[in-house]
Amino acid sequence: MKHIFRAYDIRGIWGKDLDIPLCLDIGRGLGSFLVSDLGIDRVAVGYDVRTTSPAFHGALTAGLLSTGVDVISTGMCSFGVAMFAGLKSGSGASCFITASHLEPEWNGLKVYFGDGVGFPEEHIMAVRDRVLSGEFPPVDWKEMGHISHEDHLPGYVDFWSSRYGSFLKGGDPLRVGVDCGGGAMTLSAGRVLRAAGLDVRMVNGERDPFFRGRPSEPKPENLGRLRELVLDEQLAFGVAFDGDGDRAVVVDDAGEFLSTDRLGIILASSLVKRHGGGMVLANVESSMAVEDVLVPLGARVKRIKVGHTFLTLEAKKEGAIFGVERSGHLIIPEHVLFDDAITAPLELARILKEEGKSLSGLASGVPQYPSLSRAFDCPDSIKFRVLDELREEFIEAYDRVNTMDGVRVDLDDGWVLIRCSNTSPVIRMTVEARSDGKLRSIEREFGEILGSRIASNG
Repeated sequence: MKHIFRAYDIRGIWGKDLDIPLCLDIGRGLGSFLVSDLGIDRVAVGYDVRTTSPAFHGALTAGLLSTGVDVISTGMCSFGVAMFAGLKSGSGASCFITASHLEPEWNGLKVYFGDGVGFPEEHIMAVRDRVLSGEFPPVDWKEMGHISHEDHLPGYVDFWSSRYGSFLKGGDPLRVGVDCGGGAMTLSAGRVLRAAGLDVRMVNGERDPFFRGRPSEPKPENLGRLRELVLDEQLAFGVAFDGDGDRAVVVDDAGEFLSTDRLGIILASSLVKRHGGGMVLANVESSMAVEDVLVPLGARVKRIKVGHTFLTLEAKKEGAIFGVERSGHLIIPEHVLFDDAITAPLELARILKEEGKSLSGLASGVPQYPSLSRAFDCPDSIKFRVLDELREEFIEAYDRVNTMDGVRVDLDDGWVLIRCSNTSPVIRMTVEARSDGKLRSIEREFGEILGSRIASNG
């Protein structure tokens, strides 16, 4: 059971790792922690389209109510609607039941504060400890929580329409392709984008808890239908969402899929120009093109740890105007702090309308450097010791070393990041360089160092 509690969420296979009694205990553990440690007694809860999500929702809600927590149930919805409900209802926390991009037999739980900041790892582990101990303070029947069922989709649609409608309505509507993959975004994405003024052409737009149209992970190799739609109908761009709707993948008008770094730089460039500067967040895995493009425009770039929790937390703390995670999470805090993927197509459409350029034209102006990622097998018992030794060695040997999340060494023509996996016996090495030759040189040099360290500790 312990392994389902992860750094950013709770996640497991139904019938193997998760069942109704455990979901009830998760609700009891979360509720007792919220009340006793954080003073929170009001939570918004929504769930995705998976077959097990209604049962998970019922058990989790019962557990929360039993600890005296009031629940605002938003029912089946997208991630963004659930987070929006927490924000607008004044809840102290928001929960979304989902396994995001994983296969249909998986499920899980994401927890955010009511303002959209993700729950930190230490809070999730505190809930884990309560669930494992099975000790939940009893609540008298008179103190049980109250449940209300609220439909926040209309307000959510109106919110985004009010934010972008004035820019996107008028003249010929921008034509875009949308692939919801049968997931939670089938419940909201089309309504939001059309209400904002876009002409939407949909694929995989019907709810499907088995993800038969395509896997819920929106990798380019899974998105052939969307690419064909964009090319065949000469659309401005296409966007595909993951299973819950907190990540988006974009294909441009020429049929090229944009990396998250490239998409993020396009969005951030416009925001920096509009704000006359501002802070942009990028995790330690993101491309050095972030600095190359945005700093000359007046941006201040801050590198942060990997994980959407740090993205939301740092955005609030630093007053950032934009944040990007290489895994696909994007935030535009002037709208909401949480990583709602609907912001990507809306902001992109606004840029295309304002600049009168094609997306492929904008993308061609963003440098794309060669990069690679390698996984080195390393037993859990030694992997963090190996990383500690590398950290000490690199600090001695190199001038620019970042140790906030693993160890990253910045060189004249590239960089290397070495991090321990949180979920498997693996150390990962990511390399980016300004040329293929330099990429291979960095990979060879640091790969030999890492391999040697693993062998000497084995």
